[in-house]
Amino acid sequence: MSLARFSINQMTVKQLSMSELVDACLELGVPGVGLWREPVQSYGVEATAKLVRDAGLAVTTLCRGGFFTAIDPDERARALDDNRSAIDEAATLGTDTLVLVSGGLPAGSKDLHGARERIADALAALGPYAAERGVRLAIEPLHPMYAADRCVVSTLSQALDLAERFPADQVGVTVDTYHIWWDDTAPAQIARAGASGRIHTFQLADWTTPLPEGVLNGRGQIGDGSIDMREWRSYVEAAGYDGPIEVELFNDALWARDGREVLAQTVERFLGHAV
Repeated sequence: MSLARFSINQMTVKQLSMSELVDACLELGVPGVGLWREPVQSYGVEATAKLVRDAGLAVTTLCRGGFFTAIDPDERARALDDNRSAIDEAATLGTDTLVLVSGGLPAGSKDLHGARERIADALAALGPYAAERGVRLAIEPLHPMYAADRCVVSTLSQALDLAERFPADQVGVTVDTYHIWWDDTAPAQIARAGASGRIHTFQLADWTTPLPEGVLNGRGQIGDGSIDMREWRSYVEAAGYDGPIEVELFNDALWARDGREVLAQTVERFLGHAV
């Protein structure tokens, strides 16, 4: 069984320092990493780029850009500036994919349609900037439980309705099992995304219950929950996707454990449930 397409998202083992993460990947034969902006900035963007490059690791994605739904003009301008910085960071790190969490409803607003249109406005401003730097913007639909405070894009259909306003080399989507496994229209939307070359990254996490308070850190280890990972892998591969497969887990119990042990378990679960 092969790890050739496996990538570990940094958040899964956020207890590891940047250098510890790289060392653990080399030790376990992990070929790719999905990085997060905060630890990258802490270590240094250029220093991180050199560290992973010298180790021979591929940076499969950078997380995250987005948060485009503010109404206040100054807030919107700051969000665009921050996303331009994120695009620049992705280019320096050598990844072609910046994952976007689009943003929730502004305080006091109930206007989902207006929030989604402001996302489109931001993509129009950022798409050409990203393409010039060899970076694609990947809209990630999040489970509807996050619509109010984190992401008003809840389905692949909504994500593609936004993405298809722009060239595929500028804007596509993230397919994440945790967020879409419940949606019986998602397989058809994966095919739709593949037909236009818009599946920019594929991420795995399992659905386990009960969800923790606050729900954010409830992403289960592969094999512990309700999602058939091979089924979802078959959908993206039938749609033409043959790129990296990232495991991205937000889980307090995993973070409390030794990070190398968690990474080793994640490799084992990937081979046992997704290959």
